[in-house]
Amino acid sequence: MSVRRICLFTGSRAEYGLLRPLARLLHDDPRGELLILASGTHLSPEFGLTLRDIEADGLPVTATAEIILSADTPTALTTAMGLGLIKYGEILDRLRPDLLVVLGDRFEVLAAASSALPHRIPVAHIHGGEATYGLIDEAIRHAVTKLSHLHFPAAEAYAARIRQMGEPADRIHVVGAPALDSIATLPRLDRATLFARLGLEPAEMLFAVTWHPVTLDSAPAEAGAATLCAALDHYPEAAIIFTGSNADTQGRRIEAVLSAWVRTRPHKRAHVASLGSSGYLSLLEHADLAIGNSSSGLIEAPSLGTPTVNIGDRQQGRLRAPSVVDCPAEAGTIRQAIEQALSPDMRILAERRQSPYGAPGASHRMRDILLSFPLEGLCVKPFGASP
Repeated sequence: MSVRRICLFTGSRAEYGLLRPLARLLHDDPRGELLILASGTHLSPEFGLTLRDIEADGLPVTATAEIILSADTPTALTTAMGLGLIKYGEILDRLRPDLLVVLGDRFEVLAAASSALPHRIPVAHIHGGEATYGLIDEAIRHAVTKLSHLHFPAAEAYAARIRQMGEPADRIHVVGAPALDSIATLPRLDRATLFARLGLEPAEMLFAVTWHPVTLDSAPAEAGAATLCAALDHYPEAAIIFTGSNADTQGRRIEAVLSAWVRTRPHKRAHVASLGSSGYLSLLEHADLAIGNSSSGLIEAPSLGTPTVNIGDRQQGRLRAPSVVDCPAEAGTIRQAIEQALSPDMRILAERRQSPYGAPGASHRMRDILLSFPLEGLCVKPFGASP
């Protein structure tokens, strides 16, 4: 039996947190050989040098490619994409995997999938078919879909969108959200240990907050961050934990605003580049609310029983659980949404843990397909029909 060489690409802490269960399954399966190509913010001390998280998991980092620049302007991001095309192409030429696996919609993922094309390496894409109308990620995600040959959407509504784009139906497999596998398997910190790790005084109320750039918004990124902080000022009794922003356009401006705000009450507030997957899930699970504009508020938080205040347009178009409260990025409406999400009725609703993203098991389903789906002729894609 020939061993199938599967290369997982990862460019950020959040993406690796979703890929970890699949990586472990592939690593332990004698039918496959796991290769990991790590890039992006994994190699940046500014973003927590999360390459160490992969190494700590005992998984093989086969190759690395440093592409993130010290600026976050549009020119810096396009330069990073260009560097990615060059470096990923060289690495794929050397590794020659049978399949490249990518997840999501970031610019690093577009460069990785594009690099595979000239090498005739089939691409498997996780979390395709989704919609985020406020971001350049929307276009990137659909571009990666057309560059890919196997598709692992998280829900049937997303599979329908991939079929609408002309992808052959027998290559589309609804598997659910891989984040739910981590929720089912990763150990969590207890509340006291979490506060001690963050260096904060224990508090009865805890908010987990993530604020990323809205890359199609013409307003300055720091304005949205300042508005969020103004709303949170009304909860001085709460412990408020900010996790780091993505390496997107104007991301550093957001980080500057949030870091300055946190320093005004350091015993109650923290700003961390990365908590690691287990630490982040622990934070979400213990939090009274998940607040911000991250996809984790729509996918992970509902499955952990935590209500979400989803702010602005960044996640517009994604499926939502009943425990998600949407509001515009205005201080007054954010406060109203927080009060609604803190209500006893919302707590009861959140504890039902209803999710439109299925149940745990996505990684097992993907593992079996990746190791068994016929590869011959996979790079040829008839539009809208099965091969």
